[in-house]
Amino acid sequence: MRRMISRVAALAAASVLGPVAGMALAADAGPQAGACRAGTLYLTFDTGSMSQAELIARTLRRHHIRATFFLASEPTVNKDNSLDPTWAPYWKSLAADGHAFGTHTFDHVYLRSVKGGKVTMRPQFGAQGGHDVVMDAASFCTELRRSAQAFQSMTGQPMVPLWRAPGGRTAPQTLAWAEQCGFRHVGWAPAGFLGDELSSETFPNRALLDKALRDLRDGDITMAHLGIWSRKDPWAPAVLEPLLTGLEQKGFCFATLREHPLYKNWIAQHGAVEAGAQPNSGSKR
Repeated sequence: MRRMISRVAALAAASVLGPVAGMALAADAGPQAGACRAGTLYLTFDTGSMSQAELIARTLRRHHIRATFFLASEPTVNKDNSLDPTWAPYWKSLAADGHAFGTHTFDHVYLRSVKGGKVTMRPQFGAQGGHDVVMDAASFCTELRRSAQAFQSMTGQPMVPLWRAPGGRTAPQTLAWAEQCGFRHVGWAPAGFLGDELSSETFPNRALLDKALRDLRDGDITMAHLGIWSRKDPWAPAVLEPLLTGLEQKGFCFATLREHPLYKNWIAQHGAVEAGAQPNSGSKR
């Protein structure tokens, strides 16, 4: 996926942006239950170019692993967008496999600044792509819900009330607005940044694999993409299969963010994101 240069530099230096977050809807009873001697990991994938989308789906299916996907409407290698109806069969198949889905904003909207009570965002794609836009609570909520509406129209299933900010860039104002709208933000663990959007010359796949196998710990949320435009040596074909196999051999289990212990009450209180629905007051539905 095309990412801002500033984001890549920050990620390479810090290996993480944003706090780890997640929540729970219902337990995903997987084949690993009862055998998690090393703990549980939470795999997440953002949309991106979709060049590795089918491979990632097949690999997760082969390992009987459920993950969480954060969806934005991004240009793909098929010369369409990832939330166009042409991708409905793909999202339907993932939903049928039991994965969870949250919003990554619709137009991949980056936070630029918060000054004088005004929040400036920059959509990466869409009609206002590349231009700064001042948003209020209502327009920001609409941006989050557009992905949920597109997903439900294609699959018949609602999203969970989670969002991930592009670049992991948040501010107290956007976090508060999102929660007022029913969405809680999800970042990733320091070891969970899998590096697939970094330069393959500087960060080769073998080094990324070794780092993840060495550093991931119980409870970590990981982050990768369904394809990155700029990486010359794609991450998923080389890394995903040996990464999952190695983690399983270490004794890790995997779950969606519906099971994340820090946020078990969030979905219970807010429910799934129904297309066209208004934010509720926080009472359980």
